[in-house]
Amino acid sequence: MARKGRSFLTMLGIIIGVAGVIIIISLGAGAQSLVLGQVTKLGTNLLSVQPGNSNPQGPPAQVFGIVTTTLVNSDADALRSPTQVPHAVAVNANVRGTATVDWQNKSVDTNFVGTDSGYPNVIDFTMQEGQFMAASDADGGANVVTLGTTVANELFGGTGVDPIGQVIKVRSASQSQPGGVPLRVVGVIAPRGTVFFQDMDDQIFLPLAIGQEQLLGIHYLQSINIKVDSADNVNQTINDVTRVLTETHHIAPGAPIDFTVRSTDTAVSLLTTITSALGLFLTSMAAIALLVGGIGILNIMLVTVAERTREIGLRKAVGATNGNIMKQFLLEAGTLTSIGGLIGIALGVIVSFLMAILMQSLGYDWAFVVSPISVISAIGVSILTGVIFGLYPSFKAAKLDPIEALRYE
Repeated sequence: MARKGRSFLTMLGIIIGVAGVIIIISLGAGAQSLVLGQVTKLGTNLLSVQPGNSNPQGPPAQVFGIVTTTLVNSDADALRSPTQVPHAVAVNANVRGTATVDWQNKSVDTNFVGTDSGYPNVIDFTMQEGQFMAASDADGGANVVTLGTTVANELFGGTGVDPIGQVIKVRSASQSQPGGVPLRVVGVIAPRGTVFFQDMDDQIFLPLAIGQEQLLGIHYLQSINIKVDSADNVNQTINDVTRVLTETHHIAPGAPIDFTVRSTDTAVSLLTTITSALGLFLTSMAAIALLVGGIGILNIMLVTVAERTREIGLRKAVGATNGNIMKQFLLEAGTLTSIGGLIGIALGVIVSFLMAILMQSLGYDWAFVVSPISVISAIGVSILTGVIFGLYPSFKAAKLDPIEALRYE
């Protein structure tokens, strides 16, 4: 109490370390809840076929900007065969890119998905108005388009014009297309939110042939999505898809395959591993802050012993034992770290709550989670830090000779 400012600065390292541990554990739990929430939106019975061979425990090759052309339209047709892949309920092929959409004097930058009429059977969503492209439009490459809610609002919001039937022009960011491709709007998808960190409403959907040939200038696929009839049949379907594509790609037995089949469960495991590893790394950083705080306790307690040498001598002269002196300084060190730990816990819970509110306001399924184990651990670690780093100064104080201590200037 006589050194309030110094006591607070001594506790600061403990406060930061404990708050850091609480925040990091809470953020890790929130991130995992987000991942699980994203999978719930998609379902656990989905498969994605990507071109190129990649490590099953690592990200797809496309993440590193590697362009692979081994997946083609005929592969999607082969996977639609009920005799070849009996548990596949629906299959759809996709290409993606960025585009600029023009309507009258308005222009919007967005993402496009070139796909087929099987998309609604694989990815669950509802229409706000109109319809998704029909099979005849998709297969024939008709000039039609379905808009996400964000794009529809940016183009037609406040104009009083019904988007259905309007003609927009789409220009790819990767191709030079004077004027763009004219497409007639046939539907607007109801708001879907964010899935796997992608705004599903900031997209347009157009026939696969237009996406491939007119917007991207390619003749291959970027992915094939498959919906399985049951989560119990996912592994069997992965084997079936691997067998079919190995045959269609004429891959010799034992040779490396040129595609990758992943389930949503695999994506969850990968993302959970990444978030857990990142959380462990950040927790270790917070532990270093606790260590620095402990060293601060050690330094200040040593200074305190030196400042109060005469007091120690006087107490021992009137009967205080070595144990009394040691307990006094241990209690002071423990009090400093305990108060610092309690403040750190309160600070960590408040920051974690504000972070959860922020993430939820951005549209993420982020849960506010503060584990009781993390709170108990934080209290235990802070007290233990005080005991460990206060032990030597307390021992040093207890061993002072009372006569020498009383003569100390």
